[in-house]
Amino acid sequence: MVISVAVVVGSLRRESFSRKVAKAAMARSPSGMTCELVEISDIPMFNEDLEVRPPAEWETFRSVIRRSDGVLFVTPEYNRSVPGCLKNAIDVGSRPEGENVSDGKPAGVISVTPYKLGAFGANHALRQTFVFLNMPCSSQRPISAVRAIYSTRKARSPTTRLVRF
Repeated sequence: MVISVAVVVGSLRRESFSRKVAKAAMARSPSGMTCELVEISDIPMFNEDLEVRPPAEWETFRSVIRRSDGVLFVTPEYNRSVPGCLKNAIDVGSRPEGENVSDGKPAGVISVTPYKLGAFGANHALRQTFVFLNMPCSSQRPISAVRAIYSTRKARSPTTRLVRF
């Protein structure tokens, strides 16, 4: 049995720490697991008026999440919470009411920052959202980009190893 995981990166920047950590995590996924990076940069802002005829980007995003067995969110922290683009993607996937595409899917969070607090605010904000979306999530410590990407200051590529602690 193959388990499919949708990987949603909360940063739009091509060379973001979050994207690098996501790619490194995907490269280290165990056999029997496939990971698909879900691009959210083109998703139009959620507007309930558009639910009558949803934009194609909404439908594509919803389809990927719907067919996955679980979702891994890799996010930076903006103002002690998640970036607006990530919140927008989550909102798009949870609507219209009663059609939440992530209902019951297990979720994981990797919050990324070059600072010492470990992006706790973003991690916590996502976990609060998961409760409402019915996405079970185990409790793991947030991962710091300093330890994950810049271990011993030699990291220069997105394939840098992840450090477990």
